[in-house]
Amino acid sequence: MTTETMTIREMCEAFDVTPRTLRFYEQKELLFPIRKGTKRLFTKRDRARLKLILRGKRFGFSLEDIRQLLDLYDREGGGALQLARTYEIAKARLSEMEAQRAELDQSIAELKGQLAWGEDALAALTRDAA
Repeated sequence: MTTETMTIREMCEAFDVTPRTLRFYEQKELLFPIRKGTKRLFTKRDRARLKLILRGKRFGFSLEDIRQLLDLYDREGGGALQLARTYEIAKARLSEMEAQRAELDQSIAELKGQLAWGEDALAALTRDAA
C-alpha cells in the first residue's frame, strides 16, 4: 500500500466496509477510483470522500444530500458553501431526530404502562386462583 492510493481490499479494511459498498458508492458517482484493468485504486481524495459519506450516513443524511455537499466542496470557493449547506442539512436532521426521539419516548412510556397493567392483572389472577 502506498500513501497515494489504496486497493479496494485496503479501503475495506481501513473503513470497515464491504467491496459491494465501495462499488455502490462508485456507481452512484460519489467515489472515483482510478481504474487499472480490473483493479480499482482509491486516492486520498476518495478516502476523504468516503469518510464524509460514512459520517453523513451515520447522521442519517440521504445520499442525495451527501452528493450535494461533496459537489459543493469540489467547486471553487465551495468550502464556505459546503459548510453553510452542511449546517442547514444538519440542523434539519437534528430536528427530525429529536422528533423521532420524542415519539419513541412516548411509545416507551405507553408500553411501560401496558406492562405494569399486565403485571398487576396477572398478579390479581394469581391471587384469585389461590
